Amino acid sequence: MAGRGSLLRHCPLLLPQNGEGTAYEGFVSAQGRDFHIRILLPTDSQLKNARIECSWHLKKILHGYRHILKQRLHSCPDLVSFVVELKTILEIALKNTQELHVPWPPEYYSCLVRDLEILGWNKVAYVDTGLTTIKLKAEDSRDRQHLITLKLNAKYPTEPPDCIVDFPVQFAISWMPQDSLVDIHNQFLAALESLKEFWDTMDEIDGKTWVLEPENPARCATSRRIAIGSNVSVNIEVDPRHPKMLPECYFLGADHVVNPLRTKLNSNMHLWDPEISLLQNLKDLLEIDFPSRAVLEKSDFTKDCGICYAYRLNGTTPDQVCDEPRCGQPFHQACLYEWLQGLPSSRQSFNVIFGECPYCNKPYDVFLNVLLLEDKPWRQNFSSELCIQTFNCIISDYEQQQHDHSL
Repeated sequence: MAGRGSLLRHCPLLLPQNGEGTAYEGFVSAQGRDFHIRILLPTDSQLKNARIECSWHLKKILHGYRHILKQRLHSCPDLVSFVVELKTILEIALKNTQELHVPWPPEYYSCLVRDLEILGWNKVAYVDTGLTTIKLKAEDSRDRQHLITLKLNAKYPTEPPDCIVDFPVQFAISWMPQDSLVDIHNQFLAALESLKEFWDTMDEIDGKTWVLEPENPARCATSRRIAIGSNVSVNIEVDPRHPKMLPECYFLGADHVVNPLRTKLNSNMHLWDPEISLLQNLKDLLEIDFPSRAVLEKSDFTKDCGICYAYRLNGTTPDQVCDEPRCGQPFHQACLYEWLQGLPSSRQSFNVIFGECPYCNKPYDVFLNVLLLEDKPWRQNFSSELCIQTFNCIISDYEQQQHDHSL
């Protein structure tokens, strides 16, 4: 009871909701404003495992202070101490965000609306309610649709907006104080034209081959993993500035299949002709025809991992294949690493681990990339979940409790 009385003095609008004192709901006040909040304590009363829910507005204000709140929640001895800390942090956050509520000068809005009218509303895909974020649309000479997102500040047009585009290269605008959205749109169109050959190349690959990765490539994506056969593929990295030049090629599959392909590529490299398409050049150098989309389905090439029985794991697809011709089972590198590491007979030398295939027991060695050695995706995801459960400090939109947001 004493604890509740102390809480009532510091936060009179935050009231207990049950007799056990594990649920509190009401308002936290700061700078003359009240913010809706709900605090749920676990049955063991461990404050570090408490759950906090609040309005979207309060969540937005405290967004930059999440780590501090987690720290305070973990270190405060009781709820009263935490509420006092929360009010102090909220006071600081409100002071630091006051400038966000200062209205922008009327000249900004009049200038922006004028520029939009001159540009033409038919070129506008989106405008937010605050007139600070604008998306403009454009078509290149191949009728491909593109968007450019503009983030404006109160000093527009003296200062240019930040531009966000889905490009494989950096996009920087040339800007003078007298410029307008029309100038940005024209520079955007010019940049689209400069990348026409690159997108023509990638569209031909996407349309005439089975691309295994990325599954839904963005316009900025410069790599494609193309199916050659069952459990055999080639990953190419295309230079967006020189899309018809020989790309970097990396073959994935069993050695007895990919070694002849590597030999053909090296032997025929001198035949590369920049006057014809990249895809046709690859066919000529490798002396193959890529599997036709009209004849085969993607499922003919997307074989599940022999360990986790899934095709995608943490965004990756199986990229290891058993070299035994009668086996040829594909695996995710992460799965195979975990499997081999668990074998009593396996051994590791630097970034190569040695063991046996889970299916045919053929001796197997896997060359491990540095990221896998450092992160180990399965273990990383598992420990992340534990971390979330340990702190469990989640601030959510109270009005939409079914869609909690993490603080």
